[in-house]
Amino acid sequence: MARGFSHVLNSSNLKPGDLQLKIDRVFLAFGGVQALSGVSMEVRQSEIMAIIGPNGAGKTSLLNCISGLYHPQEGSIAYYNGEEHVLTKMKPYQIARLGLARSFQNIELFKHMSVLDNLMLGRHNHLKSTVFTGGFYWGAAQKEEVANRQFLEDIIDFLEIEAIRKQTVGTLSYGLQKRVELGRALALQPSILVLDEPMAGMNSEEKEDMARFILDINEEHGVTIIIIEHDMGVVMDISDHVAVLDFGIKIGDGTPDEVQRNPDVIRAYLGEDHEV
Repeated sequence: MARGFSHVLNSSNLKPGDLQLKIDRVFLAFGGVQALSGVSMEVRQSEIMAIIGPNGAGKTSLLNCISGLYHPQEGSIAYYNGEEHVLTKMKPYQIARLGLARSFQNIELFKHMSVLDNLMLGRHNHLKSTVFTGGFYWGAAQKEEVANRQFLEDIIDFLEIEAIRKQTVGTLSYGLQKRVELGRALALQPSILVLDEPMAGMNSEEKEDMARFILDINEEHGVTIIIIEHDMGVVMDISDHVAVLDFGIKIGDGTPDEVQRNPDVIRAYLGEDHEV
C-alpha cells in the first residue's frame, strides 16, 4: 500500500479494465451556446483518463455533468458497480454516495476552517450517527468518530500535511490548498476521483508532488481517475487514456501516443507546428 494507508481507499467492487463509466451522446447547451455536442466516451476501472482541449472546449462542463451539477438536455451518463446507475437522473449527493468524488478548478474549501475540519467534511457520507447520538458522543457514535478520524490520519500522512493539520485553510499557500482539496475528495473513499486542473497555479516542484500523489492513488489503490489538465507533459506522462474536446465536440480518443499523432488534435490543441 502507499504511504500510511491502513484502510482500503477504493470503494469499487469492479476488476481493473471493467467498464465503470459510460458517457453516451451527451448534449449540453446554455441558451444559444452549445457546450457539449454528442460527446461519448468510456472510462475503465483503475485507469487514468485525461480530458484535454483548449479553453472553452467543454471539459469542465462534462465533469459537471458527471458529478450532477449540470443535467444535459440529451444523452446519458451511466456508472457501473455491479449494477447500472444513470447519473443524469441523480442529484450530486446521490452520485457522491456511489463513490464519485471531485475537486474543482477554483478551490472550494471552507477557508475559515482548519485543514482537519475540511477533511472531516469529506467523511459526511460515511457518518451513520444521528444528531442525538452524536451529541452525546457515546457508544457507537464515539467508535464511528474514532474510525473516521483514523481514516483521516491515513490521508494526512499520505499527503504529507501533518505540519498544517490544525492551520486555517485560508492561510495556506495555493499549492497546499490544492493538496487539502485532494485530501477532502479522498476522504469520501472514492471509486472514481474526478480532478479539475489539480495542478493549475503550481510551480514545478508542487506539480511533481501532485503527480506523485495521483499515481499512488491510482496504482496502489486502484482508484479510477478522470483528470483535466493543461500541462501536456504531465498528461502524457501519467495518463492511460486521453480524450480531446474542441468546441464541445470530441475530436480525439486513445492512448497518449495516439492522441499526440492525431492531426485534428495537433491543429486544435497542440498547434500546427507541434512536433511529436
